[in-house]
Amino acid sequence: MRQHFMMFAAYNQWANNRIYDAAAELDEEEFNRDVGAFFGSMMGTLNHLLTADRIWMKRFTGEGDAPTTLDAVLHRGLPGLRKAREAEDKRIIDWVGGLGDKALTGRFTYMTVSDMRTVSQRLAPALDHVFNHQTHHRGQAHTILTILGRPSLGLDLMLFQRTEEGRAFA
Repeated sequence: MRQHFMMFAAYNQWANNRIYDAAAELDEEEFNRDVGAFFGSMMGTLNHLLTADRIWMKRFTGEGDAPTTLDAVLHRGLPGLRKAREAEDKRIIDWVGGLGDKALTGRFTYMTVSDMRTVSQRLAPALDHVFNHQTHHRGQAHTILTILGRPSLGLDLMLFQRTEEGRAFA
């Protein structure tokens, strides 16, 4: 099970790098343009992804900064956002790499952000959610790029598994 989550942590980092590389080709107006996506713009979408990961990592580890809203804007500009994203991806990889099977089958308890409820659940399904959530919103970022007339990106897990860093998980 640990290897499964290590794969998704590495894939997550790879896919985020691809999205950020594509976002770096946008000018400031395009980066901030509300195109009708759930979080409006590329800026809003990428901030949400970082916000959600920080919230979940705080729940999992008890450490780090966690925004109190799902639409928090942590960085308005791409350079600061990218630096924070890269640090968070490394944090996720390091944390997942230190998990054992006992931890993965264990439970944890946290408070929700949206309606302030206490939830207790198993760790493994929560990790599944975190990585699925990333994929969901990266799909929205991909759509934003398409709306802005940018090329389509290959973000499939299988493409990652065919890369040098992904072959270990294939």
